[in-house]
Amino acid sequence: MPLRRLVALIVFVVCSGGAAALLGAPAARPNILFVLSDDHSYPFLSCYGDTNVRTPTLDRLAAEGMKFHRFFTVAPQCVPSRAGYLTGRSAVAARMTRFSSPLPRDEITFPELLREKAGYFTGICGRTYHLDGSARNASTAIGKFVEEQGLRTFAQRVDYLRQGSDTEAIAQMREFLDQKPREKPFCLWLNFSDPHHPWTPPASDRPDPASLKLPPHWPDVPGLREQLADYCGEVNRVDRSMKLVLDLLAERGFADNTLVVFAGDNGAALPHGKGSLYDPGANVPLVIRWPGVIRPGGESATLLSGEDIAPTLLAAAGLAPGPKMSGVNFIGLLKGEAYTPRKHVFVERGPHGTAPVTAAMRSSGYDLSRSVRSDRYKFIYNCTPWIPYSPVDSAGGAGWRDMTAANDQGKLSAGLRATYFSSPRPVYELYDLQADPSELNNLSGDAKLATVEQELRHALAEKMILDFDYLPLPALGDESAPAGKAGKGKGKKAK
Repeated sequence: MPLRRLVALIVFVVCSGGAAALLGAPAARPNILFVLSDDHSYPFLSCYGDTNVRTPTLDRLAAEGMKFHRFFTVAPQCVPSRAGYLTGRSAVAARMTRFSSPLPRDEITFPELLREKAGYFTGICGRTYHLDGSARNASTAIGKFVEEQGLRTFAQRVDYLRQGSDTEAIAQMREFLDQKPREKPFCLWLNFSDPHHPWTPPASDRPDPASLKLPPHWPDVPGLREQLADYCGEVNRVDRSMKLVLDLLAERGFADNTLVVFAGDNGAALPHGKGSLYDPGANVPLVIRWPGVIRPGGESATLLSGEDIAPTLLAAAGLAPGPKMSGVNFIGLLKGEAYTPRKHVFVERGPHGTAPVTAAMRSSGYDLSRSVRSDRYKFIYNCTPWIPYSPVDSAGGAGWRDMTAANDQGKLSAGLRATYFSSPRPVYELYDLQADPSELNNLSGDAKLATVEQELRHALAEKMILDFDYLPLPALGDESAPAGKAGKGKGKKAK
């Protein structure tokens, strides 16, 4: 081959990312596609063994990559959770616990670092990404104030910025790829609305309510079965949307050099889920495919946090984490190399939506609480225990109405009654997740677990200090209030 043609071929192969493909290895700087479903609790993918849903596309993605069983968002709500994903920090540290906040300009996101330090073409599309202030305030005096102060910053942070329905998200992804410079790798954050409440799945996606398996943290009442069927129908629909995404990657020739991350932004808008610090509120699906790096069919029960996504994606592009990032890079876990897992994950709860404070408000609109989870135990610290519980978004639905009626009629078990209808709620909760995975038996104050509870209280206090949390620290046992005595337990009392 003439030297001129050989040089031209080498340049073309390198610019197109094909050199790695020719060598049987991934590109040094993979494309990155970060996809979020909305209000999607673990284990609602059929690859996790859940029989209520049908998700063949995401099952295939998991089979070609790796699925994670114990991945937790930094908050059980859309806005703070997304702030954690983008900044690699807790929502408290990023000053994003107030739901309607715009992300402060000095909080740097991983797409910005990819663009600045590795030459990525970056974008955001689909459902509102929630980090430029509340969309509901856009035409109000507050919205105008936010604009005047220059607090909406995402048009400056990425090269491509669009919002739209789940159908429009696919068209926007296509437009983004059309605009991508040929010589640049890309990073796209694509957001879906499904399975966010209200649920409107087509009949073809909706399972028979009578066939569903309900978890122990719900009573078997008709309203919950109906709502769960609607919810599962939307999970099935997001799977079909994901097929269009992966087909588009393949159509454009990007399937083999793109690191694909699929995750939920927080848990389902059902009791025990969204807005609560129980596992279904923040434990979400996480599936990652990275051809040539991740061995197909892998899975892990390692504890992971939403804080960990940003530093890991930066590492995939050969970059160090941002200077303020507290997340743990788990690229070693993806590659099957040495990896030191984190001992704890932390989740915070703050105000939700734009609901104003009222004397009769419930926890769906306002709650201040924190939690720490280890492999086996979880400690929850409730700082507004006098506010009664209600599920976020779905409190007016048939499920919660049926649960409330069952409680009024004395038909709920002691654990369910204490979990949902205690007033005031306990300040401290402790759960043995091995013996009680549904978190219905509060063991805070149990002398047999005093050491465990003390360790978790200290871990939470240390995290709160590092993040400059504005809440008072939990009692640590070496103060005037003995550990386990400041809050009244719930469920079966420890002897």
